[in-house]
Amino acid sequence: MKENNTEKRCSYIEETYDVVVVGAGHAGCEAALACARLGLETIIFTVSIDSIALMPCNPNIGGSSKGHLVREIDALGGEMGKNIDKTFIQSKMLNKSKGPAVHSLRAQADKTEYTKEMRKTLQNTDHLTIRQAEVSEILTNKDYFFSDDKYVENENQKITGVRTVSGAVYRCQAVILCTGTYLNARCLTGEMIMHTGPNGLSAANYLTDSLLKHGIKTRRFKTGTPARMDKRSLDFSKMEEQFGDERVVPFSFTTNPEDVQIEQASCWLTYTNEKTHEIIRNNLDRSPIYAGIIEGTGPRYCPSIEDKVVKFADKDRHQIFIEPEGLSTNEMYVGGMSSSLPEDVQYAMYRTLPGLENAKIVRNAYAIEYDCIDANLLYPTLEFKKIQGLFSGGQFNGSSGYEEAAGQGLIAGINAAMKIKGKEPLVLDRSLAYIGVLIDDLVTKSNREPYRMMTSRAEYRLLLRQDNADLRLSKIGYEIGLISKERYDWICQKEQMIEQEIKRVNSVKIGANEKVQKLLESYGSIPLNTGTMLSDLIRRPELDYEKLAEIDENRQKLPDEVIEQVNILIKYEGYITRQIKQVEKFKKLEKKRLPENFDYCEVSGLRIEAQQKLNEFQPLNIGQAGRISGVTPADVSVLLVYLEQLKYSNPELFYKLNPDESNLSGLDDGKGE
Repeated sequence: MKENNTEKRCSYIEETYDVVVVGAGHAGCEAALACARLGLETIIFTVSIDSIALMPCNPNIGGSSKGHLVREIDALGGEMGKNIDKTFIQSKMLNKSKGPAVHSLRAQADKTEYTKEMRKTLQNTDHLTIRQAEVSEILTNKDYFFSDDKYVENENQKITGVRTVSGAVYRCQAVILCTGTYLNARCLTGEMIMHTGPNGLSAANYLTDSLLKHGIKTRRFKTGTPARMDKRSLDFSKMEEQFGDERVVPFSFTTNPEDVQIEQASCWLTYTNEKTHEIIRNNLDRSPIYAGIIEGTGPRYCPSIEDKVVKFADKDRHQIFIEPEGLSTNEMYVGGMSSSLPEDVQYAMYRTLPGLENAKIVRNAYAIEYDCIDANLLYPTLEFKKIQGLFSGGQFNGSSGYEEAAGQGLIAGINAAMKIKGKEPLVLDRSLAYIGVLIDDLVTKSNREPYRMMTSRAEYRLLLRQDNADLRLSKIGYEIGLISKERYDWICQKEQMIEQEIKRVNSVKIGANEKVQKLLESYGSIPLNTGTMLSDLIRRPELDYEKLAEIDENRQKLPDEVIEQVNILIKYEGYITRQIKQVEKFKKLEKKRLPENFDYCEVSGLRIEAQQKLNEFQPLNIGQAGRISGVTPADVSVLLVYLEQLKYSNPELFYKLNPDESNLSGLDDGKGE
């Protein structure tokens, strides 16, 4: 246990704010900006002002499913999409050969410029104060105590402020923890262990003890990053050049598409080989991961090169991407080859790759261990169940990735503001947003490793496309106060244009004339025997709305974003309709609320495991209860029966929980909807 000297000295500074944000990574920036933009006096703490929105690992934003998160953050009024549009050096829309549900933007960032631009935004935001200091304690209205060699958990705690290492006290109504990978962090490169945060920055060494004293249990997770190479030492002629898209699509719905049509930097592709793998296998005993030195659990979906070689022994090579860290640096990121092997082994293995034979390392690869929490301690609002006014976002919640962190930070910031203002919290359900899927998975499932967002985790991904995030979420952003009326009015106008154009297209009949037949032949489409509707032609796989423009004589010029929606909604109408019906059924269970702080041992018919899990998680509704590991469909049926009985035994409580309910029966009677 570390000694915290702040307990021995008197505070010489005491200031008051509405919100304190601890950490200025991607989660902290979104949380602080949301609170400040909603008019709350906010202070954000960071171990180094130079590390605001730092990218200590991969120098990019977006990617499969992660691009969806960035678009949703933007639609709600967040900053990440705007910031990457200002600072990217290459952009690609991934999965274009597949359906629109999995299309996802990925942009290579200029790391230094990304940090500078976000810092500039924070510094010029009203109601927001930046402070370089380490927060060592959270302060509540309840004392903590130590008994029988363990900290005793207090009930009904409420946040009153924080204390820094220097002893300064900052009083507030809400605290948002966005500590990333800094808590009790240590970086490992072979036998060399440094007790620092990422990139050699100071670790946060005291806050964990304070959290433990207040009943918040922590665990150890681990992640890693590859080496950075000197560009001048690489031979790109032996690699495959990777270009950006010819036409760049911006992340932010507010960015003018013409402003992002820039000259892009190239990335490069190379591969490991059997010699690489042999060097790694021969030195596994020197890897902290396999030597048992690392205590934390690493991310399954972003493994180190050691893990790849061991777990995928049948593969004779792995893709490795060489990516620029920015335009003003010669550092190149070796994507796909994170490691914790010793420095000499790193040199040996990297130099077996084509193009890296003479590579010079600028920064060694390393693994980093850090303290985080089990997000089961949180409500879906990201507020701690045991401490009112304490919120949490980002990697501290057991997730991985800049985008996952930013999404959580935004929601934590919004809900901290809503709590202070006495308004309803924001909980995005799984049918509305990838952010909803992310947070629901974190707070209801047992995540034993850093959580990474993937399109396969979203049941309703055809509805949650990255292209329609503004249509799904901007109304919410406007009602909260993070989206301007001008921007919201455009969304309403856009919706109207889409609806009118779909209605028109469904009424346009196309004849089997020579002009039509020639057009169909040019795209390898079956000719018409008789007239058909324009919408039916759009649904053909080889055709789309724009390809049919010359035979659609009354078509008006529309914005590209409207055309995109019209094409998708017509082409995938059947699948979308089916998924909407699934969502309607899902929402019925989500609307059936359960009592708070309830003892599920009182519900007869529940299995013991279900009682234990429900008591631990305290789900807000039947839908959430059904997603908890260990709760079966039979247990859900028992809960539905309990709610039906509650209507008669305690109608006041029942209708308080479910004011719109008149009948709970018929949900699962085998007759369908």
